[in-house]
Amino acid sequence: MTLRALIFDVDGTLAETEEAHRRAFNETFAENGLNWEWSISDYTRLLRTTGGKERMQRHRADEGLSAPSDADVAALHKIKTQLYADILAEGSLTLREGVADLIDTARAAGLKIAVATTTNRPNVDALARCCWGEDASAIFDVIAAGDEVEAKKPAPDVFELALDRLDLDPVHCIAFEDSQNGLYSAKAAGLPVIVTPSIYTEADDFTKADWIVPTLRRDDLPPELSKRLYRF
Repeated sequence: MTLRALIFDVDGTLAETEEAHRRAFNETFAENGLNWEWSISDYTRLLRTTGGKERMQRHRADEGLSAPSDADVAALHKIKTQLYADILAEGSLTLREGVADLIDTARAAGLKIAVATTTNRPNVDALARCCWGEDASAIFDVIAAGDEVEAKKPAPDVFELALDRLDLDPVHCIAFEDSQNGLYSAKAAGLPVIVTPSIYTEADDFTKADWIVPTLRRDDLPPELSKRLYRF
């Protein structure tokens, strides 16, 4: 079938963002009197739960705590989102290898470029401004965010939302992911999936992926796929 769109996860796939997220969480906790500090190992474990608010709720449950309340978690997450944007505004984040060239080449060929992510829209805009100097709407034809769907990854909802907004069947698209939850989400939506494991997901099980590659550089893509993407 004819390839018509590429659908990207954001965190870990477009850029290695998770350390910026972890820093934003920890600064939020410290500035709001919450005696939590997530180490790298803590955050690696918590990433198995998709969604920032959900990770805080998971940590609360793991620690056997009753506070903060769900309402307080939501309020803290809003503060964290702004802190994350501030961190990215420092300009230290870069796209993963091959991402910019792949998106530029695909767009020049007339392919649509979409995002299907567990994170919220402000975080997508923050990354786009940091890495492209533009709002996300200038880079992506379609953005489907985690706060727009009922169930987050590994449920297929966010990829199905992206497909609906693209008005395309999954056979005309390829999904790009870095995590097991993301892989399961995309496959459940019927999409072929390329996985580029990230720093935090290298130990995930990717046996259901169609392709596993270290980067999205043209030379790293499988030959048959590179031919499809770079035939123009």
